[in-house]
Amino acid sequence: MSISSTTSAARHATVSTEDGVTLAVREYGPRNADLTVVLLHGHCLRTESWTDVRDALLREYADARVVCYDHRGHGDSAAASRQTYNLEQLGHDLRDVLDAVAPTGPVVLVGHSMGGMAVLTYVSQRPYEIGTRIVGVALIATAASGLADAGFGRLLRNPVVSVFQAAVRRAPVLMQHAKLLACKVFAPIIRTAEFGDRKVSPRVLALANAMHNETPIVTMASFLSGFMVYDQTDALAVLSRIPTLVLCGSADLMTPSSHSVAMAAAVEYSDFVLVEGAGHSVIMEQPERVAESVARLMTRAGGAGSGKATNLALVA
Repeated sequence: MSISSTTSAARHATVSTEDGVTLAVREYGPRNADLTVVLLHGHCLRTESWTDVRDALLREYADARVVCYDHRGHGDSAAASRQTYNLEQLGHDLRDVLDAVAPTGPVVLVGHSMGGMAVLTYVSQRPYEIGTRIVGVALIATAASGLADAGFGRLLRNPVVSVFQAAVRRAPVLMQHAKLLACKVFAPIIRTAEFGDRKVSPRVLALANAMHNETPIVTMASFLSGFMVYDQTDALAVLSRIPTLVLCGSADLMTPSSHSVAMAAAVEYSDFVLVEGAGHSVIMEQPERVAESVARLMTRAGGAGSGKATNLALVA
């Protein structure tokens, strides 16, 4: 694992993972900050999904350093073998990023959707770091298990998904061309899945559609198998050692709020935030609300020291 960087307003860097995949990383805020916050994006998204939350966080918590990176096969990060497109590998990638950009000092992990699943996987892989290196965790519009049991996640059980994955394995180039056409045809379905039937800023819709369209079909398809068997319920108990935020939108059709309620109940003294009317893309729909909640977590984590948390808070 190695890191190289260039100089710009948003410091751009690349991290080479243990298996040689280059990940695109961006850093904001002072290099010598007392606290580092790492933002992990969701499936078929990229770091730009965090733009408004990141900017609001830096205004709210100017002394912190914020790190964003694209998962393998996403955004500006390199493609990898499809066999590595799984949550276990994303946990290892997070380790490599932390070792490169934040080898010392306290860290808060913030994951949206698949990013939250990667965080929980990392927690299960390295529980001894929770309360020492990792001093706070935020799980946003995500789940610890049972993705195929509720909401649009039930579509994962449809046999068509297996057929789709097999077609991608056999003819990835052809399927990539088909995907670009399908994204236009199914744009209304994608919009409903992420934002529900609420009015959403055209800028937010354009950004979400662009990120979906740019994600390679192999990346999109290969991660689906892992979602079916994903279960990190046991990792939740470990999070009781540190301040933890669980946040979701009340209109989330991808990971319904029942997932977040269950996670919050399993983590002692967690801060549970339900954003009324927001959907799965809550970080783009209500970035100020998300940033406010994460900033509160950062304050708790910064003063936690021993990992003790404050009382459970329900915010609607």
